[in-house]
Amino acid sequence: MAKRQTIDQWECSWQKYWAKAGMTYELPAAHAHERDFLMQTRTPEAEKTRLKRIHDEFMRGFRRLYKLGPAVTVFGSARFNEGHRYYKMGVEVGRELAKAGFAVLTGGGPGIMEAANRGAHEAGGTSIGLNIILPHEQEPNPYVDESIEFRYFFIRKVMLVKYSCAFVIMPGGLGTLDEMYEAGTLIQCHKIGPFPVIGMGTRFWSPLKPFTRHQIRAGAVGKEELGFVRLTDSAKEAVELIVRSQPPALRAQLVPLRQPNQHGRSRAGAADRARHR
Repeated sequence: MAKRQTIDQWECSWQKYWAKAGMTYELPAAHAHERDFLMQTRTPEAEKTRLKRIHDEFMRGFRRLYKLGPAVTVFGSARFNEGHRYYKMGVEVGRELAKAGFAVLTGGGPGIMEAANRGAHEAGGTSIGLNIILPHEQEPNPYVDESIEFRYFFIRKVMLVKYSCAFVIMPGGLGTLDEMYEAGTLIQCHKIGPFPVIGMGTRFWSPLKPFTRHQIRAGAVGKEELGFVRLTDSAKEAVELIVRSQPPALRAQLVPLRQPNQHGRSRAGAADRARHR
């Protein structure tokens, strides 16, 4: 059994990671004496400026995505690169979603996001990346047909959820867990859906099962509320589950891709898809 960290060891371990980032918290103007430590001071003018940025970012996302037809968001880690089994799985998921007629949405970055966009792009489908602007400048991956940049994580997440009719959760870290639980909470509370949440990689996600059973036993969640989650290792099964879960009106809008041409892009279906946007 690993030795439990002391409080000092715990604090040093995570503060070391943050040492180069600086403090980003703000206090009201009345606490200006803390300015050197907290970097910034809240003012009405600054809050109005921030609100305008938030409004403008939402509007930009709405304008770029409101015509989008049936779409599925694929969440997953940026750290599994080409050659990794999860990257290959992501490519298969993107390809199968595109073949079924779905647009593929991702966070637009590397790793699993790139893989899903790549699968959709190479199959001839619609591949869109909602890229987050980070201090170390995350660049859009080369397989997005359209990239939309966001400053705020929460706005990007709203867009990824709002324009999707299902969610594929590939192996990932804290961000992927955040996105999975956000989508799951909205479905559980009947704010969106009913949409399926498909966890790709049964071995990776299986450790969540004991904790979920613990939550059910403790009365924190009802077993019947979680039926929308399914684990699988098959991209084809995942997409089949997604298609079957859609209401007839939405299934009628799906335009499956025909066979790709010699350049790897499907000529047929593009005009048909445009009619549904």
